[in-house]
Amino acid sequence: MHSIIFASSNHHKMHEIQSILKQRIDIKSLKDLHDNQDIPEPYFTLEENALIKAKTIYDRYNQAVFSEDTGLFIDALHGEPGVKSARYALTKKSTLNNVDLVLDLLKNKTHRTAYFKTVICCILPQQTAYFTGYTFGHISSEIKGNSGFGYDGIFTPNTSDKTFAEMDLDSKNSFSHRRQAVDKFAVYLKNVKCID
Repeated sequence: MHSIIFASSNHHKMHEIQSILKQRIDIKSLKDLHDNQDIPEPYFTLEENALIKAKTIYDRYNQAVFSEDTGLFIDALHGEPGVKSARYALTKKSTLNNVDLVLDLLKNKTHRTAYFKTVICCILPQQTAYFTGYTFGHISSEIKGNSGFGYDGIFTPNTSDKTFAEMDLDSKNSFSHRRQAVDKFAVYLKNVKCID
């Protein structure tokens, strides 16, 4: 089994990605490497932020690495929080404050369509590749469910009556933007002989 570094310490994302890839490849998170250095994400696109995270870790360890950046884009908020999704409530950065801010900004708005976008950037020796996934849906008027993380409690994908936070992981993966990107990533790894 080959090994690759995931340029993240987010155990929720790590768990989701491992649940998709199963045991096909050995993934080491930054937490596994005891690497606690923060990686700035100063850019205005998911692609640029994913690249800087992957490149930073590749340069640090000189090993195959992939990173992931995800944003929630809400039409009524002109695409916000978007690339700023993890740090939307700037004065009180936390998941709950981010969600509360979105619900407050959407108060009394009936147009609540939104989408998640995930970008994975993978850096191998002399190769850099990107993989993208989308999930379209709408924002609920209140938090529903106790599973998932981030904005999962207020996002309901199209053709479902449940938020991501009301679903088990297998159900969420059947809709998931992250699943789409990881599936493309897995095909790429197989083609470059990183997995059997």
